[in-house]
Amino acid sequence: MTEWWESLSMLSRVLYCIAVPSTLVLLLQTIFSITGIGDDADINLSDTGGIDMGADVDLDVNIDVDADIDFGVDTDIDGDICPDGDVDSVTHVHGNLASLRLFTLQGIVAFLAVFGWVSIAAVSGGIPGVGAVPLGFVAGFFAMYGVAKLVQISGRLAENGTIDFRNAIGETAAVYIPIPPNGEGEGKVTLTLQGRFMECSAVSNEKEILKTGTVVRVTDLNGETLVVERL
Repeated sequence: MTEWWESLSMLSRVLYCIAVPSTLVLLLQTIFSITGIGDDADINLSDTGGIDMGADVDLDVNIDVDADIDFGVDTDIDGDICPDGDVDSVTHVHGNLASLRLFTLQGIVAFLAVFGWVSIAAVSGGIPGVGAVPLGFVAGFFAMYGVAKLVQISGRLAENGTIDFRNAIGETAAVYIPIPPNGEGEGKVTLTLQGRFMECSAVSNEKEILKTGTVVRVTDLNGETLVVERL
């Protein structure tokens, strides 16, 4: 072992010192992620929090204005127009890609591991250090990007399982249980929301009761209660 180590160039030794420890940490991260070990610990080796380096913006900005200003519409920058008198909108901006968290613990370790082994393989194959190191750097960057992409996809899958009642605004529904007029009580409506057929509580400011089977449009929210009007 000593003879083998002594036979290595200084560059190869440095690369092995990078590749071996980072590979061991990456292996531990993978084991901890699969088994759930360390989820309740103060320091989690599989932590995916990091710097948001995405190409697009995913912002949730709550804008509350206490003045009685009537613009006629309440704009939700997600494609929905919500008729409402007060300015109390949620700005939700999406780009073409969800934000990528590149510089996470997992991403950096993956970068170091792949960078080290690809550079070692290149040097062993006879490629000079000036070519092997950049090659390893590029391979490491793609590994880090791949980890960030996996985290992004996992986050999307988790979000897709959560119902956001704001998505109901502008959608049509059918009255299931009659809704009293002038907001005097709640009824029920049925609608398809985020691919699910749902039954939701609803109120109405219409002057007449909305009977079962009436087609309505969702115009606003009151908590998780829909505000509807007759079509």
